[in-house]
Amino acid sequence: MIETRQLIHPERPIFEHGAEGRSGASLPELDVPAIDAQKHFGKLARVTLAALPEVSEVEVTRHFTRLSRWNYAIDLGLYPLGSCTMKYNPKVNERVARMPGFAGVHPQQPESTLQGALEIMWRLERVLCELGGFRRVALQPAAGAQGELCGVMMIAAHHQSQGRAPSKVLIPDSAHGTNPASCTLSSYTTVPLKTGETGIVSVDTVAQACAENPGDIAAIMMTNPSTLGLFETDLGKIAEVVHAAGGLVYMDGANFNALLGKVRPAETGVDVMHINLHKTFTTPHGGGGPGAGVVGVGATLEPYLPTPTVEKEGDRYFLDYRRAKSIGRLRSFFGNFGMFVRAYTYMRELGGPGLTLATEMAVLNANYIRARLKDVYSLAYEAPSMHEVVFTDRKLKRETSVQTLDVAKRLMDYGYHPPTIYFPLPAVTGGAGALMIEPTETETKETLDDFCDALRAIADEAKRDAEMVKQAPHQTALGRLDETRAARQPILRWRAK
Repeated sequence: MIETRQLIHPERPIFEHGAEGRSGASLPELDVPAIDAQKHFGKLARVTLAALPEVSEVEVTRHFTRLSRWNYAIDLGLYPLGSCTMKYNPKVNERVARMPGFAGVHPQQPESTLQGALEIMWRLERVLCELGGFRRVALQPAAGAQGELCGVMMIAAHHQSQGRAPSKVLIPDSAHGTNPASCTLSSYTTVPLKTGETGIVSVDTVAQACAENPGDIAAIMMTNPSTLGLFETDLGKIAEVVHAAGGLVYMDGANFNALLGKVRPAETGVDVMHINLHKTFTTPHGGGGPGAGVVGVGATLEPYLPTPTVEKEGDRYFLDYRRAKSIGRLRSFFGNFGMFVRAYTYMRELGGPGLTLATEMAVLNANYIRARLKDVYSLAYEAPSMHEVVFTDRKLKRETSVQTLDVAKRLMDYGYHPPTIYFPLPAVTGGAGALMIEPTETETKETLDDFCDALRAIADEAKRDAEMVKQAPHQTALGRLDETRAARQPILRWRAK
């Protein structure tokens, strides 16, 4: 057991520092006429000052420096979040993205001065088309969820152009949770599909759902590999069934890191798929972004791509807004360009063989963890693992009363960020909590061994002193929080006086 340490200076919220009138700023006297905010901005102008902390420079510096030391990042250690692909971002990507010609570019410059940026986007699209087998790729969506929405909107536009108005989308219980939201925003009703004991979507289940909703199936949305870490082996046959029913096939490609160089989704019958550049292609991930949820489409949906698209005519690159059937613009300007530069740098650095090797190592690492831990943690499914391995707490909970949340909290005492827990839904894992571990190709065998040793040690601790594990973490700046209360009763401090 790791000994508990006491913090000499426990952290307080920034609002509890400082004093009225204290400031760390030194500003010159106003050298322009003062304005009447009420006159210029009307109801938008504040009547009273915001209740911001009044702190000195040293208080601000110490506060945020202290917080930064508690932060956890992939540069500090293994970040095993299941279904999130938190892999290391090579520093060469960051250096290239910060080159003045890329970092200083402005989207409102004339096209003639944006030729280098447009060429990067055009070339990135070509590589993504090759990897996925698609006709075109929309770069504009800012994240995976917006990429999903983009795909569903294109599906809706296609059906409308065909004079059809199907209202339902099939979604397996192993799909990403944002899939139903994307459907709802597009006025579709979702039809849940159960994966059953195998964790794999069966052709019969899909066929039955199509038969029960004749002519009313707009699409099926499948995550592949799924959030259970499994490859949907019947995807090709499922695509045939859905196409025969008049629907299209959407593939959530958030876990594309497990397929590079191995599977081209379009060749399995997929009509549209989003790819998280900020997962598979090592652009920064976390903290709310920025992301890039690019969307690949086949010939059926190509006419509906959002505008503008990047085109090439001779040696000139230009933005094309003239797409009669386009779903229109999804966001301001043309996408998160810095993410494009990082992803393209990563692709050029590794090349085709390197990207394939990354996938092979990612899958190997997940299965190595599976082999090292399957005797102490219960496997959720017996099917081979892909990008991640999913364990449950069935055996551990029955024998010690320790659950996955307790294991995750105790891992923090060993210096590791916890993996994703309690997702997929307990209904998918038979009511048991889930530990979803995705090591990616980033990690070495030595790192994986240390991580597995920690999880094995926690399992032993659970048998010897279950209450100690259930009270973890013990070494962190704060102990175990009441997460439910924190979500339902947030502390509102930022109010007007």
